[in-house]
This record gives sequence, C-alpha cells and structure tokens, in this order.
Amino acid sequence: MTKTNTHSLNRRDLFKTSGFVAAGLLAGCGTTSARRLNHAGKGDPFKYCLNTSTIRGQNLPITEEIDIAARAGYTGIEPWLGKLNDYKKNGGSLKDLRKRINDHGLTVESAIGFARWIVDDDAQRQQGMEDAKRDMDLLAQLGAKRIAAPPAGARGIVEPMAAAERYRTLLNASDAIGVVPQIEMWGGNKSIGRVSTAIYIALEAGHPNACFLGDVYHTYKGGSDFDALKMLGPQALQVFHWNDYPANPTREKIGDGDRVYPGDGVAPITDIVKGFLQVGATPVLSLELFNKKYWAMPPLEAARIGIEKMKASVAPAL
Repeated sequence: MTKTNTHSLNRRDLFKTSGFVAAGLLAGCGTTSARRLNHAGKGDPFKYCLNTSTIRGQNLPITEEIDIAARAGYTGIEPWLGKLNDYKKNGGSLKDLRKRINDHGLTVESAIGFARWIVDDDAQRQQGMEDAKRDMDLLAQLGAKRIAAPPAGARGIVEPMAAAERYRTLLNASDAIGVVPQIEMWGGNKSIGRVSTAIYIALEAGHPNACFLGDVYHTYKGGSDFDALKMLGPQALQVFHWNDYPANPTREKIGDGDRVYPGDGVAPITDIVKGFLQVGATPVLSLELFNKKYWAMPPLEAARIGIEKMKASVAPAL
C-alpha cells in the first residue's frame, strides 16, 4: 500500500482548506428550519437529468440518447464516457455534439467514467490519472460540469487517507480543465462502500471543489442510514442518482439490475427529498437504472415514464 505523500497532502494544507471545505460539504444545523420555510410554496426546485444507463440496453448511439432525453422532457443528461469515446472514434465531432446538446436546451450535468485514479498500484494509478484527465478534457469540450469518480479498479481496501490524497490530486488536475470529479460510493465496495467513507475522503482531500455523488440504491446497498444525508450541505449534494429498490431481494443479495423507477420500491424517497430541502440542497436528480425490463421497452417510453415517476416521487415532499 502506498504511503501518503506529505508534500501534496499535509497538515498545513489541510488547515488552509479543510475549514472551508467542511463548511461547504456539511450542513449548518442552525439554518435548516429557515431554509425549509423559505422553500415553501415555490414549486419544484429540482432539475431532472437522464443517466443514459436507463436506456443503455437499447444500444443507441449517443446522438439518439441525447434526442430522447430532450423529447422526454429532461433538462440534463449524464452520458457514459464509453459512448462518447465511441462517437469520437467513429469520426464524430465533439463540436457538433455540443451544438446538438445546446440546441435541445440540455446541459451535461455529470458523466460516468471509470478511470482508476484510486488504486494502490503506482503504474495503474498514474495511467488512471491520465485517463481521467483525458475524460475530463473531452467533457469540457461538451460544456460538462462534473464527472463521477468511483473506486474503479480498487482491490481490497484502499486506506482512506491515501484515497483522500489521490482524490485531491484528481481535483487539482481538474482545476485547469473545469470539470469537477465527484467522489462516488458504490454500496458494498471495500474502499468506498458507505456515505461516511466518501464524505471522509472528500473532507480530508481539503479541496474547495470536493463533492459527493450520491445514489438512493447505493446508500441502501452499503448499509448507510438515509438520515446521514441530512448532515450534508449544498456543496456536497450537487448531483444525486435517483432510483428505488424493491423489498426483495434482500440488501445482501440485491444488485444493480434490481433498481426500479422512483416510487415503485420501498426507499424512503419522500424523507430523502425533505432532507435535501432541510439543509438547503437541491441536487440535480439523475435517473440511473439498469433494469432489463426497462431496456426491453421503446427507449422514449422508458425515459418518459422515468421523468414522470421522478417528479411524482418528489412532489409529496414539496
């Protein structure tokens, strides 16, 4: 296991930045009631985004996924780097793709990539950082705001302070590009499997852009309590993967493909939304599903049902 580099992440650096980062990531308890009251009667403050995993099984090119997101009524899209790279390799113009996104009135709120920025192996991690920078540069050409930073490739347990140093390195690299990596937890992952671990890494990274990519399913799968989200603030909660899960299979056996439309499962969706509003956060809600039943549907129908159920799941909390 690699030792923490005290030149890039030391006590002095943390003292300079961690207070600011903590103030942004964590909620201010004294103002939560006022924030909740200030929202009352203002309608739906959330932005709805289509993570293209939801229609991944239909095997569409990224251009059609963008068209479907717009036709279904989303204002944001969260594409996968694999599709974007395929588009580019096949001669597609990123300038044209950005124009297509803009003409539809969409924004690229986030994107899904799997660069191995966190791994212990030095050579793999160096390559992972280069991959991440390449991914962020591509996304910047599309006007994207953020990218997922999951624990891809991590074997065993990556020591949290080492993960924090590596996340800081990734954030530093993103400064010149303008696409922010969001620390993402995968429920049950040995390195970042709980909300608390992801937030610990974000805090200890000591970077003002540190933030958290949450997920209803992964919070449940990892065994974290949803009330823990009420300790987070708007800086941490910028994008949240929106989905639901059934009562069966059990938490130990449930998998990615078991996720269902929000409101069709047993997740405490209303309480989650109330928790966001309580701390003054209105993250972009991005529909991320891997359900083969939805992949068997016409993609526009799957996307339209998705946004209808997203809005219906949020409405009781407003």
